[in-house]
Amino acid sequence: MEAISRPVLRRLSHHVIDLIAAGEVIERPAAALKELVENAIDAGATRLTVALTAGGTQRIEVVDNGCGMSPDDLLLAVERHCTSKLTDDTLVHIRTLGFRGEALPSIGASARLALTSRMAGSETAWCLRVDGGVVTPPVPASGPQGTRVVVEDLFFATPARRKFLKSARVESGHAEAVMRRLALAAPHCAMRLLLDDRVALDLPVQSVLARTQAILGETDALIAIDESRQGMRLTGYIGGPACTRATTASQFMLVNDRPVSDPMLKTAVRVAYRSVIDPGRQPVLALQLEVPMERLDVNVHPAKTELRFADETDVRGLVIGSLQRALGQGAGAGGHRIALRAPARARIFYPPPETRSAPSTPASPPSDRIQSGFSERDEAFAPAARRLDQTPQTAAPPSAEEERKHYPLGAPVAQVLETYIISVAEDGDLVLVDQHAAHERLTHEKLLSQRHEGHIRVQRLLLPEVMDLPVHQAETLLHHTEALARLGLEIEAFGGGSVLLRTMPDLLAGGDPKALLRDLAEELSEDPDLGPRDTTAFDRRLDAAIARMACHGSIRAGRRMNLDEMSALLRQMEQTPRAATCSHGRPTWLKLSRSELERLFGRIR
Repeated sequence: MEAISRPVLRRLSHHVIDLIAAGEVIERPAAALKELVENAIDAGATRLTVALTAGGTQRIEVVDNGCGMSPDDLLLAVERHCTSKLTDDTLVHIRTLGFRGEALPSIGASARLALTSRMAGSETAWCLRVDGGVVTPPVPASGPQGTRVVVEDLFFATPARRKFLKSARVESGHAEAVMRRLALAAPHCAMRLLLDDRVALDLPVQSVLARTQAILGETDALIAIDESRQGMRLTGYIGGPACTRATTASQFMLVNDRPVSDPMLKTAVRVAYRSVIDPGRQPVLALQLEVPMERLDVNVHPAKTELRFADETDVRGLVIGSLQRALGQGAGAGGHRIALRAPARARIFYPPPETRSAPSTPASPPSDRIQSGFSERDEAFAPAARRLDQTPQTAAPPSAEEERKHYPLGAPVAQVLETYIISVAEDGDLVLVDQHAAHERLTHEKLLSQRHEGHIRVQRLLLPEVMDLPVHQAETLLHHTEALARLGLEIEAFGGGSVLLRTMPDLLAGGDPKALLRDLAEELSEDPDLGPRDTTAFDRRLDAAIARMACHGSIRAGRRMNLDEMSALLRQMEQTPRAATCSHGRPTWLKLSRSELERLFGRIR
């Protein structure tokens, strides 16, 4: 029997240990940038300039006006597990963003690192270099008070990690996202971000509200939050139900001034908004949670973005309760708030007789019970209504009796909550239709049909729309210029993070082009490295973009419709594939049979 060789234990070299640790802390350029900016904020910086070349893979430079370091400090700073940020050994009272003492040694182990720093009152600055883990002692240098960190050739010492990096555009996007999160955590610090010599972010010292508005891109649709519970406090700003995005990219959460990505907090936000926004949409918010340090563990992961709460239930209750109370307040409660429509005050609108031919006019209900809502045409509805493409008729429109007899969705009789159409089928069944969901499906199918035919009909805008976006989102849109043009959206660069829109699909006439571009940018940024060559995955992303376009181009909830418009919508639903659900999978119509109605009223069991 062949003897089994016994593996030999050996002690790893310090260099290998550093490379292994570097892989945990510095997974991409944005992670290195995060650590360097956190160090600058912890050093008391009030002004910060960051410059990246090729997404940070070639060069990262961070310059701050913080307290600076002495030559001895520089030597300790690049030695693993050396830090000035822990005042005791309990790992409880951590008031700084960094504390593990791993970032600079990790960067120095896998890149070429240069630290130049000068303390207040010092006659000179000092410069220390680390190349692939090899330290060159500090030498005198020129420089103002503060610290300048230059990282070059990231991962040259770990080429396997470099192979997994994305394109420079994608890595720049991750870096910009990191800077936006940290900018919210430090409104007292002016921040400037340059990506390949192009200004992506330029923020002065600001109030919390001004910094939040700058990062979220919202100026007057935010609701202030300030609530406390059992020693915890939740502050910040949230968008109302009408202020949503396609992804969670505009959700920022801080815990004790630390940017975090915590699953429990994300779930709490989702629960709080669940009843007031459409499925698939994401709220916009920037929240700060203050928790007593003894009830929080931040030493969970080297990236320091994950937490453990001693009282998860209390934290969840504070977040859900605070957000729901804020979302439930009316416009008169102060601040910029959304007034929620109360179902108890809903009115049913019967179109007046003049909107239909005499044979199809429903009997007018008593005026003391039902209020007519169509004495005047709602002109704001006209563009979307015209897109129903009603078939020209030489004869009078079909009567309600004819519609009930020949069409599965029956004849419309009224509109409820300015959102739902009530219809009666031939057999007397009651049909309820969600006008927005239904028209969204119709628009979606027409866009798909035109795309498959190879030509989406477009409408050139009289005045091109200019949309300001985060630079990485603008670059993502411009990266897909040809694909978007095939969808009827002709865009071009307009400087910085601005994009110019020249055309819209004809089916989306009257929609909000800025909201559409913002959602498309977030949709495509979810997987920003995709290109037309990745045929299957890219087609899926374009299909999602078309669904998003259909949503923006559809009749909205809250629009009053006359009977002709309701009827045209029902007739097209009957002729359209997949019309039972909207583009997001929600039902477009429901039917209640006579037996189901009688069961609801207790007539049968």
